Order: sequence, then structure tokens, then C-alpha cells
Amino acid sequence: MIELPESVTLARQLTGAIRGKRVERAVAGKSPHRFAFFAEEPEHYDMLLRGKIAGETRSYGGYVEIELENMRLSFNDGVNLRFFAPGQPEPKKHQLYLVFDDGSALVGSVQMYGALTAFRAGTNDSPYYLAAREKVSPLEEGFDVDYFQALLGNVDRKKSSAKAFLATEQRIPGLGNGVLQDILWTARIHPKKKVGDFTGREIAELYMAVKNVLRDMAEKGGRDTEKDLYGKPGGYRTILSKNNTAMVCPECGGEIRKEAYLGGSIYYCPICQKI
Repeated sequence: MIELPESVTLARQLTGAIRGKRVERAVAGKSPHRFAFFAEEPEHYDMLLRGKIAGETRSYGGYVEIELENMRLSFNDGVNLRFFAPGQPEPKKHQLYLVFDDGSALVGSVQMYGALTAFRAGTNDSPYYLAAREKVSPLEEGFDVDYFQALLGNVDRKKSSAKAFLATEQRIPGLGNGVLQDILWTARIHPKKKVGDFTGREIAELYMAVKNVLRDMAEKGGRDTEKDLYGKPGGYRTILSKNNTAMVCPECGGEIRKEAYLGGSIYYCPICQKI
């Protein structure tokens, strides 16, 4: 899934791979998928994108957005993006196939759900997209202590858990259930712990973990649980994830626990992250 570290990585790679290239052909919706979403009818994508020259690709939260002159092409968390060099055959299944004038191609595929949105610049009114565009990223200087405290002040401290605070309601776009695990482990906070029970030190540790862990993930090309534009796993080795097959905490040697919580799995060390 594309979360903030992956969107930053994909945006950087796409800018290097396709900037300056002209779209020769666009095929959308070739493989029917119930949960692949398009802004226009898929059959209109070729008309909308053909002949457009790719500019900068940018990252907004969990969104990756390609500039195509007056058009934009954005992808959100459930879309897998791969770059195909000239001469590589078109895959049998895909939700988007964008061919450039040098014969290279960009392939977008959806496994669970995802949006592949082509729209004219300035016309995307999706509240999730707008939140990703407008809110301050943890990778920016504006995401300071005061900003973080303001986020904390806008939640029900008695009802909201650490996971609910960080990974719901688009408070921090691009911070989802995947990156959440290592952030909370680094801050030594249990995912179910109520915000109202945070100590001052825990708030400070959580703020620093959000900033530092996400920066580390982004600088290393994303998490090792996800793949980049060329199909390679990210360079950040996750601490709490499916990749920790030993299920052992690297700090205390205790057993890592996995549970279902708030629509997804959580991993935590019951010794280092007490509720």
C-alpha cells in the first residue's frame, strides 16, 4: 500500500523515469476490477492523456500525482505502479497502461482497491485528495510541536486511541496502518492506549517518532514490505510487520503480538509498549 514514504519514493522515481516524455497511448480499465476507481469513464483516458508531456511527479500524503500539461494523473494507496523499459511486453492484466514516445510504459494495477484518477488541474474535489494537498506533511518544517499539539487538541482524548489518533480521519495524510507500527514502537506507546493517558514525555516521544521514522523510511526508499517503481522492496527494514517472521522484539527479546484492531492488524511488544 502506498503510504507517505512510498509516495515520496515513487514521485522521485517517476520524475526521473518519465519527465519530458509524451504519452502515445493510454489504456484504462482493460482488466475489470470492482474496486478500481476512475475519475472519468476508462475509455476516455486515451483521449484525455494522449499527446500530453509528463512534467514533475509530486507526493501528497499517500497520493502520487503526475503532471501532464493541463491534466493530472493521481494514484492513491491501493495502486501498484511499475515502470516498463522499451521493449518489455505489455502485461496481460492491468487497470492502466500508459505508453510513452520512447516505447517505455507505466503500468498501474489494483489488488484490493485503489483510484487511478485523471482530471484537469484544479478540478479534483475529493475530500481525501484535498486533505492530502492542504495539510502539513511530517516531512515539512511546518509540522512542528505546535502543529502536533493542535492535532492532539482536536481529538476526544478519552475515546481516541494512539492508532485512532495517528491513522484515522486524515489527520496526517499518508500515515496509515503500515507505517504506524514502527512509529508507536519507537515511541514505546501501545496502539490501544488512550490519548488522554499519554504522559508529557510520551507526547514528545511520539512527535519525534512521527518525524524521524517517516523521514528514515522515505530516505531509504520506502518500507521493505512494499515495492518501488521497479519492483524492488524499499530499503527501510520494518521492525513490526509481516517481515519480522521471528515475531521477536529487537529491544527486549519479548514476543511480538499481532491483533485485529480498528479495521486492520496491529503489532506491538507488550513489554516495551504497555497500555
